[in-house]
Amino acid sequence: MIEKLRAIWKLKDVRNRLLFVLAMLVLFRIASHIPVPGVNIENLQNLFNSNQILSLLNVFSGGGYSNFSIVMLGVGPYITASIIMQLLTMIVPSLEAMQKEGEQGQQRINQYTRLLTIPMAILSAYGTIVYLRQSGAGIIENMPIFDLITAIVTITAGTIFLMWIGELITEKKVGNGISLIIFAGIVARIPGSIQQSLSVADSTQLTTFIGFAALALVTIAGVVFVTEGQRNIPVNYAKRIRGNRMYGGVSTHLPLRVNQAGVIPIIFAISIVLFPPLIAQFFQHSSSVLVATIAQAVANFFQNHTSYAIMYFVLVVAFTYFYTAVIFHPQQISENLQKQGGFIPGIRPGNPTAQYLGYISNRIILGGALFLGVIAVLPIVTQSATGISSFTIGGTSLLIIVSVVIETVKQIDAQLVMHDYEGL
Repeated sequence: MIEKLRAIWKLKDVRNRLLFVLAMLVLFRIASHIPVPGVNIENLQNLFNSNQILSLLNVFSGGGYSNFSIVMLGVGPYITASIIMQLLTMIVPSLEAMQKEGEQGQQRINQYTRLLTIPMAILSAYGTIVYLRQSGAGIIENMPIFDLITAIVTITAGTIFLMWIGELITEKKVGNGISLIIFAGIVARIPGSIQQSLSVADSTQLTTFIGFAALALVTIAGVVFVTEGQRNIPVNYAKRIRGNRMYGGVSTHLPLRVNQAGVIPIIFAISIVLFPPLIAQFFQHSSSVLVATIAQAVANFFQNHTSYAIMYFVLVVAFTYFYTAVIFHPQQISENLQKQGGFIPGIRPGNPTAQYLGYISNRIILGGALFLGVIAVLPIVTQSATGISSFTIGGTSLLIIVSVVIETVKQIDAQLVMHDYEGL
């Protein structure tokens, strides 16, 4: 590792790219500490410390929610817009045709995603302000209409600013910009979480903290194992003669990853789990006794750790299968193999190949789906078992950290290999 760090520092191009990425992440962290005026930050942080759902939402915003900063939404609206566009490409024929146009079509889809991010950010900013105003925690007392519009415009501009920074980082090809922004927000919160936990700890909790450390190591090992795990499907290419030359006749493999969906199912599940209690919050003080009773029952259901964890786990597993079906197309892969003269040994080309790929994919995804479900509910289970809620770096955060580190290291290795070939 030391030799690799030396090689990175010696190569001026790679070194400058890493320094640029580091500077952009520092700029993001500075922006995350600039609060929007008119908010009681102390009461806001108390609300986040006592609400598990808001704490999870704070993870994906890079820690900006707890400060109500100008970048409080993080890259959440952009991720939501990206997911919506991916789903629309399956439904709208014109978008599906655009996606097949190659790089030019993908650039147009990316532009539509950026434009869709703006209304998503406006809705998220307004909904968050209304929710905090009606929470009764004394976070936002009085906000005139002009201040409300100013806050929404500022928060939306912060989201667009982070989207721009993320794309600048991605262009440097040393990691995904959006993932690195989330990664930076999580890592920046680790020292504060450790300090907060140790400040209230005593000698009787030493075993508990050792157990936390052991659990974190096991979780990291499991994340690496599942993230890198894949099933290699053998593929042979038939020999073809064109003129006086022979092509094909090679054997390769088609990798099917255990966790093809990444952390997207967890994001989907959080969105669904957040929606019912958020709506119930608005109707708890309704003039209708029936509506108020139903709203209170819904809020109590999601405040119960057991029922919340079960629903969260089931949704993560279900969305893992759903999102994999969105991004993995066995029929399209089968058609491409057939056009290129490839086939899976023992499987006929065409529809039987598509059925076989779907059969294998559905079974290896089960392990990945169950693993994501366990990772998602791990903080809830550990907090219920130990009673310690101040240490908020849970399984989802570790999953994001490890996945981003693996992806970034691979891209840096690719840059080093490219420079080695240039030297030769």
